[in-house]
Amino acid sequence: MDLKLQVELLKSAKDITISGSKSESNRLLILQQIYPNLYIENLSDSDDTHHLQEALSLANDIADIGHAGTAMRFLTAFFATQEDVVKVLQGSERMHNRPIEILVDALRDLGAEIEYVEKEGYPPLKITGKKLTKNKISINGNVSSQYISALMLVAPSLQNGLTIELVGKITSVPYINMTLQLLHQLDIEASFNDQLIKVAPKSIINNQTIVVESDWSSASYFYSIIALSKVGASVKLSAYKKDSLQGDSCLADIYKHFGVTTIFEENSILLTKENEGKSTVLVQDLKNAPDIAQTIAVTCFGLGIACDLTGLHTLKIKETDRLEALREELTKLGADISVTNESLHLKTSSVIKENVQIATYNDHRMAMAFAPLALKVPIEILEAEVVTKSYRNFWNDMTSVGIKSITVK
Repeated sequence: MDLKLQVELLKSAKDITISGSKSESNRLLILQQIYPNLYIENLSDSDDTHHLQEALSLANDIADIGHAGTAMRFLTAFFATQEDVVKVLQGSERMHNRPIEILVDALRDLGAEIEYVEKEGYPPLKITGKKLTKNKISINGNVSSQYISALMLVAPSLQNGLTIELVGKITSVPYINMTLQLLHQLDIEASFNDQLIKVAPKSIINNQTIVVESDWSSASYFYSIIALSKVGASVKLSAYKKDSLQGDSCLADIYKHFGVTTIFEENSILLTKENEGKSTVLVQDLKNAPDIAQTIAVTCFGLGIACDLTGLHTLKIKETDRLEALREELTKLGADISVTNESLHLKTSSVIKENVQIATYNDHRMAMAFAPLALKVPIEILEAEVVTKSYRNFWNDMTSVGIKSITVK
């Protein structure tokens, strides 16, 4: 499905309800397998979360998680700790080209039995669950935080708990802290000090219900819409809180650069374009929130603002090479942009080419990040249905704030 986007008058103060954070939901679903008396409300409606739920509920020996990278990492660790369970964990073609060797090596060091079905270092995996008694592991700190969180999530189910030594520079700290805080909410003894993460064993928890906060990554597209709109435009998003566990909540500070203010109300945020913002170059280290890099880069281009974004090395191994994808698609629109293996550099521009077809590379965030540009010029999003990976209601919500979509293929 390809969509041609056009804009009506942007409606102000529209209330949009966004489903629960994918990151929180997927962590809690693994913990719920360990503690069945954990109850979860406001789960993410993303494809990734659906794939994870399905894989956990299947009785057969093969679990296919499609493009869901978080599910691949978390399930690898979970199935490795489940005695007498044999699973083949597979996914899409892209998933079979996303490395997982670092996590597999760490689990093998703990005694796990994991085999590569096809290519060494990559899914699919054959996992034979075992009782793991070793309780110490070392892993590089600059790897995807999902590897580290995967180990943390299964740690309380291990007989002797787990100590994880992070070697070298640590990236994506907010996602590690998110996992830590969720463990704390279940009264699991866990700490993260300097380079050491320690999680104590815990076999039983009290009955508990956790309400998942809405997804801040999904909120980023509305921040972009308000930034690209005229002064006075506003939108209300539910359900968010000021003391968020999500690293992407830094949006509230970053988008001040574009004249967008965030007012935290009871269980919601009100975004308003208060002024035209700053025309100076935006310099931002996104090592703790790489998932919003695409949105920020497109916002800057739409406003004709230069930006230098760093800390983006993990984007090379996402659903696509997001840095190269951004360079390719923004260049088609007329941008002067360059990328390295961990950074993006966009120069000031005054022209946006119209009716450009934006390729999405099987990447949900490419489709959603570019959609707000329809406020500036007509634009076409190819394979637009890819958004369901994280945000099933995205195009309906775009229509609610004035960005209409017309199916052209």
